Amino acid sequence: MNLKEVLEKTEARMITGESETDRECRGFYVSDLLSDVMGNAGEGEVWLTIQTHSNVVAVALLLNLAAVLFTAGAEPDATTIEKARAEGVVLLATALPTFEAAGRLYRALMEEK
Repeated sequence: MNLKEVLEKTEARMITGESETDRECRGFYVSDLLSDVMGNAGEGEVWLTIQTHSNVVAVALLLNLAAVLFTAGAEPDATTIEKARAEGVVLLATALPTFEAAGRLYRALMEEK
């Protein structure tokens, strides 16, 4: 699945990384605890979270994530957006609750098999 499909399935919009819609994602990780994400998310995954502070950019860089998807209408501030742009981190946002966004992505993955 690529980021364009993630955007479609979750009714999301791109905040940063507009040219990266073809970027492939290897899976998804859902958590709002940074240490949990650092210990368990995998390279190339999309991280679903409501955390919007600039530390999410650092974690995304550390793990080489495909993107960060802010859920439940969460929106990063200008500092976080600027840091993501400077570092090449893709940020996405959806108004969908985390559970629904994750469910839609899971369903889409199962349909691919």
